[in-house]
Parts: sequence; structure tokens; C-alpha cells
Amino acid sequence: MLPVTVDTVRLALHILGATVWVGGQITMLYLLPTVRGLDEAAPAVVARRFNQIAWGGYALLVATGVWHLLVIDVGDRTTAYHVTLGVKLLVVALSGIGVAVHIVGRSKVALAIGGALGFLAAVAALVLGVVLRG
Repeated sequence: MLPVTVDTVRLALHILGATVWVGGQITMLYLLPTVRGLDEAAPAVVARRFNQIAWGGYALLVATGVWHLLVIDVGDRTTAYHVTLGVKLLVVALSGIGVAVHIVGRSKVALAIGGALGFLAAVAALVLGVVLRG
């Protein structure tokens, strides 16, 4: 059997966070038309419940991302790596900000822009994470 290391655990936790944050958003997008048909208040109730786990996934992503940055030697990385990392950190922040705007938004425009920004930035962060991992 291959060894399970601290690095393995860190990466697994990071992937778990991404599964909850990004995968949860995809699931919510898919379920939303059905939830809307249940009751007028149902989307808000489901969204509040989802937020309880989604923000935990986001926090896990940020925590394990910081943990990763603390243990790797970024000084040995190329300029392209640093640029990619900077863009990833930006889209991680934009994802959180977009979702927060979606949560507090009251207009359809705020809900749409916040939701779209939160989701697209989350997917971008996921892709850039794979690029950085190599």
C-alpha cells in the first residue's frame, strides 16, 4: 500500500472543500428549478441551509490553501507559477465575494451577478489549482 502522508491529507482536505464549494453550487443550480416549484419560500430556505455547509467548504479551501503555501518553497518556483498563484488567489476571493453578494442581494441583478461571479470564479480557482499542482 502506498503511504498516506501529511501532504496527502492536506490535498484530500483541499479537494473535499472544493467538492463542497464548487460541487454544491453545481448541485444547487441543477435543483433550483425543482425547488422553485415546491413553494415560493423554498429557494430561500434551501439556500440558507446550503450556506451552512458551503461556507464551511470555502473556509476549508482557504485554510488548506494557506497551509499549502506555508509548507512549499515558493522561492524555487517560476515567475509563471507566481502569476498563476496570484490569479488563483484573486479568483478565490472573487468567488467568496460573489457568493456573499448573491446572499445579501435583494434585486434580481445582484442575485444574478453575485451568483454568476461566485460560481465562475470558483470554477476558475479549481482549474488554476490543477494547473498549479501540475
